[in-house]
Amino acid sequence: MSTAPAPEPRDPKPALIFDDPLSQQSSDDTDRGWGERPDGDSAADLKRFLDEKPPHHL
Repeated sequence: MSTAPAPEPRDPKPALIFDDPLSQQSSDDTDRGWGERPDGDSAADLKRFLDEKPPHHL
């Protein structure tokens, strides 16, 4: 008769967190907005605005 091998230890499951998710600050609250550029070059901003302006705004 052979004996069964001892089971290997399992990784513990991550704990469930029941905190209120709305009370925590998210990355959307802290990061920069969409399309913001750090250089602050107003000439480049104007060029981009004129390049991306829809045809009905001419």
